[in-house]
Amino acid sequence: MNKIKTINDFDFKNQTALIRVDFNVPINELSEITDDTRIQCTIPTIQKIISEKGKIVLISHFGRPKGVPSKIYSLKFLTDYLSKKLKISVNFCENCIGKTVIKKVKKLKNGEILLLENLRFYKEEEKEDENFAYELSKLGDIYINDAFGVVHRSHASITILPKFFGEKKCIGLLMKKEIQYIDQFLSRKNEKPITVILGGAKISSKIEIIETIINFADYILIGGGMSFSFIKKEGGKIGDSIIENNKIIENTLKTIFNKYQNKMKMLHLPKDVIIADSFNNNANTKIVPIHSIPNGWMGLDIGPVSIKTFCKIIEKSKTIFWNGPLGVFEFSNFSLGTRSIAKAIANITGKGAFSLVGGGDSIASLKMENCEKKISYLSTGGGAMLASLKNEILPGIKAIKL
Repeated sequence: MNKIKTINDFDFKNQTALIRVDFNVPINELSEITDDTRIQCTIPTIQKIISEKGKIVLISHFGRPKGVPSKIYSLKFLTDYLSKKLKISVNFCENCIGKTVIKKVKKLKNGEILLLENLRFYKEEEKEDENFAYELSKLGDIYINDAFGVVHRSHASITILPKFFGEKKCIGLLMKKEIQYIDQFLSRKNEKPITVILGGAKISSKIEIIETIINFADYILIGGGMSFSFIKKEGGKIGDSIIENNKIIENTLKTIFNKYQNKMKMLHLPKDVIIADSFNNNANTKIVPIHSIPNGWMGLDIGPVSIKTFCKIIEKSKTIFWNGPLGVFEFSNFSLGTRSIAKAIANITGKGAFSLVGGGDSIASLKMENCEKKISYLSTGGGAMLASLKNEILPGIKAIKL
């Protein structure tokens, strides 16, 4: 952290701050925000610059429009929300680069904010295009990255844009906090037992992480859809349960099983699972051993024995990391496993344990139980938080250091 400049290192009076934020928030069919955590966490950075009589240009992505402009993925719906939250009128520009944008930026007065359209309407954003980054760089005097949720991505606004600002680049208050808490987790290896809980549907995003954490964790609890890849590797029957059929995943799993045979005792898979005959909340259900799921049935939540086993491990832990639900928690009949884990983590945190939780689904389950404020730190970036566990400098942070 000492080598990275923050917004506290600059005076923003009469300066235009180009802030890369992560406003990729979940919305419902009425375009209403269902979880504004990422926006709320960036507001302190915005308010500090405004209080110093600076000007602000906000840039963000939203969804996956794949380089094609679309009303569905427009950021315009955020202007009213931001104006109410900040108690300042937030203006909107329907482009990210070009003469029209530059004119609007030049007209900004101290204390004013301009939100630009979705960065991913330009295919150049995800291709790390240098010319696109250069055009964006014309819109500010100081570059700020406060978008932890995408700091692990090699995108133009994250990795290329900062280099056009020389020494006038830094991280925001949210990014500073994220880095500090992840560093705290990685430095608390003596606070044992250390328990890492990994869930969610995809194993591809977590398989490399397992190879890292197996070297310092005391317990690794695996749940959710990703657990079925392990069960299949062990020769179990998983029925119609979700699984990623990927040769690379299979080979990596094989490597883990062979390389870390003496450490496999720390890896805990569910013993039982609640299965359903279709993917909906009102499906027929029963509880079976996770290695014996019949054809035509799929595992949608961990069972009561697994819940008890996992919670007992959490209750004796001193350091906890959690990413990903243990089942299809958005269906009320398959949410007990995830909600039980959320409560167990909140309870042990209240007794002095350090807990770090990230990922939209994990945070949503904590909110279901009204215990999100009982966690040591809630990270705004699930994928970025996981990538941080590799103990490597993430692309977006590296770009600020250069």
